[in-house]
Amino acid sequence: MSLRTSLPKMVTDTIPGPKSAELLKVRKDNVTDAVGMLAPVFVDKAEGAMVQDVDGNRFLDFVAGIGVLNIGHSHPEVVEAVKAQCDKYFAPNINVFNYEQYPRLAEKLNEIIPIEGEKKSILVNTGAEADENAVKLARRFTGRSEIICFAGAFHGRSYMTMAMTSKCRPYKTGFGPLPSGVNRFPFPYCYRCPYGLEKESCGMHCAKMFEDSFFLEYVAPDQVAAIVLEPILGEGGFVVPPDAFLKEMRRICDKYGILLIADEIQSGYARTGKMFACEHWSVRPDIIVSAKSVAGGIPVACVTAKKEIMESVNPGELGGTYCGNALATASALKVLEIMERDNFCEKANHIGSIAIKRFYELKEKYSLIGDVRGKGAMLAIELVKDRATKEPAKEETKAIIAECMKNGLVVLGAGVRDNCIRFLMPLVVTDEQLYAGLDILDRAIATVVNGK
Repeated sequence: MSLRTSLPKMVTDTIPGPKSAELLKVRKDNVTDAVGMLAPVFVDKAEGAMVQDVDGNRFLDFVAGIGVLNIGHSHPEVVEAVKAQCDKYFAPNINVFNYEQYPRLAEKLNEIIPIEGEKKSILVNTGAEADENAVKLARRFTGRSEIICFAGAFHGRSYMTMAMTSKCRPYKTGFGPLPSGVNRFPFPYCYRCPYGLEKESCGMHCAKMFEDSFFLEYVAPDQVAAIVLEPILGEGGFVVPPDAFLKEMRRICDKYGILLIADEIQSGYARTGKMFACEHWSVRPDIIVSAKSVAGGIPVACVTAKKEIMESVNPGELGGTYCGNALATASALKVLEIMERDNFCEKANHIGSIAIKRFYELKEKYSLIGDVRGKGAMLAIELVKDRATKEPAKEETKAIIAECMKNGLVVLGAGVRDNCIRFLMPLVVTDEQLYAGLDILDRAIATVVNGK
């Protein structure tokens, strides 16, 4: 059996095994602890949804590079496309020499990204860089300075995106002062409604508060360049807004001449069962930023906007040395070809239908699970000590993640209270692997609940 179709298997008595432990010492001696680490193992090879470490342990990866590997580890066609490009050239720099892959990728993005009318795209390196460029575009085009972001948002760790990001620790504390002009509004987190209301009877109170309060007391709408939102919160816990919320944001933006920016960095490229999450609500933003899974693991991020917005800036005001390099763009073109050809949106929906059913069964089985949510294969469970009080089960969440890893399943936490587990399995995961992972999760929860 190849690694691609294999199942989790632990061959060492402890994690990390001896070879990984030796390499961890090298890391500890030479790399700052400020760079996070989830799995204390070193990768030997990875294929599909599976990762094998240097000690021979096989892990099922339900993190996928934090959403980078929707297409899976080392997709053979992507590998071949990158190898072929390596034989020609790496990075002539689009600011110096033209090469076909950059405009071809922009052309493809403009075709598939759901923005009304003519559009143009630029390529950068990271999601944070894409968000920064989106803000630059919005401020230049509107002539306004203020940005509205949401509670629970994560947009990056550069200085502008730190200001836009919501969670204080570990992302912002001690790094101030942060850039000005960022205003924060409550996200419609219905499980923990900031207004103490019930979803079915609230009348979209959160959206109404923009005009009833926020624009009166915090920031005037004629000073706002853009509302920046994740259609589904990422780091904030995979919170899915009510169906009417994004449409209300579009209405408010249209009414006050504000641009709507969708951060699809984690939710894009088939993850939610649509190519982009905002398509679930038929909402078309003015600017969409995307990254992570577009190139199967090679860094590239994209900013796509209405043509008139993109043309409001002058030559040289956007870009960078490595932006849209030939390796990244060659990889991205192949990834998008495969995703469309092999219907990755349907793969995400298939995975989600199996996983969400199991999560609801686990919720019936374990009172520790307070909420189940998500779309497609972007899923989360929220853990609470008591369903009535919704007290976050932070330590239990950490223990379940550790127990999963001991048994060959890698999952990642989320949420500003550190009490959610998010699931970002590669969309090439087999049914057998998916069921195996869900079984490991079930046993891990049982172990923590029973205190064994």
